[in-house]
Amino acid sequence: MSSAATLADDNAAIPAPDDADRIDPARLIAFLAMCFGMFMAFLDIQVVSASLSEIQAGLAASSDEITWVQTSYLMAEVIAIPLSGFLSRALGTRIMFATAAAGFTLASLMCGFTSSMNEMIVWRAVQGFIGGGMVPTVFASAYIIFPRSRMPVVVPLIGLVATLAPTIGPTVGGYLTDALSWHWLFFINVIPGIVVTIAALTLIDFDRPDFSLFETFDWIGLTFMALFLGALEYVLEDGPRYDWFDDSTIALMTVVSACSAVIFLVRMLTARNPIVDLGTFLDRNFALGSVFSFVLGIGLYGLTYLYPLYLGEVRGYDALMIGKTMFVSGVVMFLTAPLAGRLMERTDPRLMLTAGFLILGLSNWELGYLTADWDFWQLFVPQILRGFGTMLAIVPITNVALGTLPPERLKNASGLFNLTRNLGGAVGLAALNTVLDNRMDLHFARLHDAVTWSRQPVVETLQNLAARLSGSDAQTMALKQLFLLVHQQGVVMAFADVFLLLCLLYAAFAGFTLLMRRPEPATAQASAGH
Repeated sequence: MSSAATLADDNAAIPAPDDADRIDPARLIAFLAMCFGMFMAFLDIQVVSASLSEIQAGLAASSDEITWVQTSYLMAEVIAIPLSGFLSRALGTRIMFATAAAGFTLASLMCGFTSSMNEMIVWRAVQGFIGGGMVPTVFASAYIIFPRSRMPVVVPLIGLVATLAPTIGPTVGGYLTDALSWHWLFFINVIPGIVVTIAALTLIDFDRPDFSLFETFDWIGLTFMALFLGALEYVLEDGPRYDWFDDSTIALMTVVSACSAVIFLVRMLTARNPIVDLGTFLDRNFALGSVFSFVLGIGLYGLTYLYPLYLGEVRGYDALMIGKTMFVSGVVMFLTAPLAGRLMERTDPRLMLTAGFLILGLSNWELGYLTADWDFWQLFVPQILRGFGTMLAIVPITNVALGTLPPERLKNASGLFNLTRNLGGAVGLAALNTVLDNRMDLHFARLHDAVTWSRQPVVETLQNLAARLSGSDAQTMALKQLFLLVHQQGVVMAFADVFLLLCLLYAAFAGFTLLMRRPEPATAQASAGH
């Protein structure tokens, strides 16, 4: 009788599978609200990119000043992302995220009301710093709140937000500016921001703050981290525009970043309570996952930049037309997210990542045959491949990098993981811009050498162009048109070279995915937790 009772008590102590997998509805709503806050932060990176000319006209800014609408946001964001881990531990997720959402909403409102370029730079920096704090908190919270058996649903959701928002940013920006005005690029955040703030304050209960961490806060480490990352972001953002080290400011900021990086690294290894725990990189899966996140960031932000640049410069599209063309990748990402979740349950995530990188490589290989006539339908298949490959890649990258870490390391690790993706985007944009400019110069020189009076096709083309024109200056006009055609061809050839370079990058890294350890299946992890 006693044995039966003991057995019954043991069985009662073991949670039923349904109870173990049950998600508190309040926590689920809170997490969805956090995801929406993260969506706003990601969206604001790119939402202004298609409308910079309208903002420039509205604020009477110069061409050099207007770039700071992007640069100030990115510099502040890249500093906040690694700091978010410490703040989340010290303040707790509820206070940290609610404060960030409220501050982001206020900064967005002030950006919309601003009437001068200096005010815009200040409020965009505030917006970027506060928005950067929200992003890693969502990644870490996903692995703290939910049982591992739910990760095939949760990880595709945060992966979708992380990739979809930057992709559709130019689309949303183009629509808002065309239908209303550039001010609404910022006003659109206000009502959702208030809702997210209220939801965070009332529903988040994942952890408790540890205010004692502020007693040993490493101000020296923060200072040199800010100098290191802020100066690096400035160099990467403005370096291609000002011909890198030929500009004295770029050279100075490079020295500042390099020296600050050395001091920061020494400080992180010697401080009693460092603001960033670099020891997380000793975990092989996390280190490799961060490398792959860096590579994915190059394509994610690089292609979001290259597509609009080609469509605007070669095809002459306006912001709205560019947005409609690029929307294809966003739709594919949205539709692929559930499939990525199912594959995460059934396949080796390393094989998923390999497939994702190979598909991204194939997308860029297709673009290697780019011509000046390519528009929506010629870009349709490469964009489908881009969206599909991106979702197949980001889901296993996130799960492999963060899914094998103990809970107490997740907040710090999430900041570092998201930092690598953003730095990948910054390095990628700088490198792609530089390669694009260099290849343009090379192709212009080669084409100008080839287009001479001694070549019969050149003479025939000039005669055909002149025959379509009338007047005494028909020959001069024909020469001008030929020059424009040659210039356009050089630009298109340079774009094709850059896409082929991205293809080689993804093909090369696809082979390194098997170096990672395969995480335990979600069901096994859940059983171990029981």
